Amino acid sequence: MQPTLAKAVTSAVCAVAVAVIGAGCTSASPRPSASAGTSTVSASPAGTVSATEFPLPARSLPAPACATATAPSAVLTGVRTAMVSVPGSPFGVAAAPGGGWAFAAVCGGVEVLRAGRSLAPAALRTIPVAGSPAGLAITPDGRYLLAADGSGAAVISVARAEQGTVGAVLGTLSAPGRGALDDSAIEAAVSPDGQFAFVTLEYADRAAVFNLGEALRTGFGAADYAGSVPLGQAAVGLAVSPDGRWLYATSEAVQSPQGPAGQHGTLTVIGLRRAETDPALSVVATVDAGCQPVRVITSADGGEVWVTARGSDDLLCFSAASLLSDPARALVAVVRVGEAPVGLAAVHGGSLVVVADSNRFGASGAAADLDVVNTAAALSRGRAVVGHIPSGLFPREMALLPDGTLLVSNYASSQVEAVDVASIPTG
Repeated sequence: MQPTLAKAVTSAVCAVAVAVIGAGCTSASPRPSASAGTSTVSASPAGTVSATEFPLPARSLPAPACATATAPSAVLTGVRTAMVSVPGSPFGVAAAPGGGWAFAAVCGGVEVLRAGRSLAPAALRTIPVAGSPAGLAITPDGRYLLAADGSGAAVISVARAEQGTVGAVLGTLSAPGRGALDDSAIEAAVSPDGQFAFVTLEYADRAAVFNLGEALRTGFGAADYAGSVPLGQAAVGLAVSPDGRWLYATSEAVQSPQGPAGQHGTLTVIGLRRAETDPALSVVATVDAGCQPVRVITSADGGEVWVTARGSDDLLCFSAASLLSDPARALVAVVRVGEAPVGLAAVHGGSLVVVADSNRFGASGAAADLDVVNTAAALSRGRAVVGHIPSGLFPREMALLPDGTLLVSNYASSQVEAVDVASIPTG
């Protein structure tokens, strides 16, 4: 198994996705029944989920093997959704903390979205950005938007983007060139004080670290680059712990096969403050995170770390404490979901996690949708999948507006989907 070249796919289909797929498509066909299957693999150590008051189980699980079986679930017919068409193929989405505004990375720029009386936000304008921006992140103070692109990220003034004034793109953070592999920025994250930015470079197998605060104060240039954190193959997901001490990163594969099913990927724990000053030596722990782990979020108290394993159709939960003290025993829950899960977000105070079943590879008999997982049931090994919500084609990333509306980028049908969280049942 070779890591998926997601950034290359993004660039290649950017101009033609709408023509091939069609902008109005949705997918809600039934999913095939799942068959469980795990194999023991020895371990090596976006958003937050609120605490559920359900204690983490005192157990450890083997990382699931690569698999194609998905979990059956019923359509949640009472959930309100709405679509807004956007230009190109939306990748990352981000919500401004002040409310009312959101952003979607599209081909050649960032689309500005304005929430109003209707469920779906209105697409107002596109802020041009060179290349094909991918993941988005907003600084904690809400002033700056980072769009992962090239070997780093474009930095955008949120106020100027919202107002439609000129000069919204303030500058670009770029890692020193080491060839085409560096031009593969995929996800971005920001330190809690807003002074440092982190960007995964998918093909370069590392996360670049930038002094964002210095770039904003003195101008953008080569001095912004602080170094890089070594990761596994196809480095993708990023999430900062709520206390600001740790940065979690996923990589789709490791350097050597882990058995006949193919290569497993990893979840890496990085000391965030150490990464700002000495990124090459900032890795604290790395664990086996199943088959092609791609996205990661944490609970609001930092106790749980949730990861989507795209290659086995699973949602994984790790104990954050065990990742540091006993990484080989950190995996505490595995939930089989739909086909090729990618993005994930917490709703209903963290009692539910919504998972984007992307079906990005068009598996026979499978469909793209949004699975709803009850976190307490997942941790107690009960029936955790509540049901699924219809989506557009290739749902990829998610962001939660302050009013509780969940936004989902439907990459292959050129839509941003709005989901009324209040209408999602809890179980």
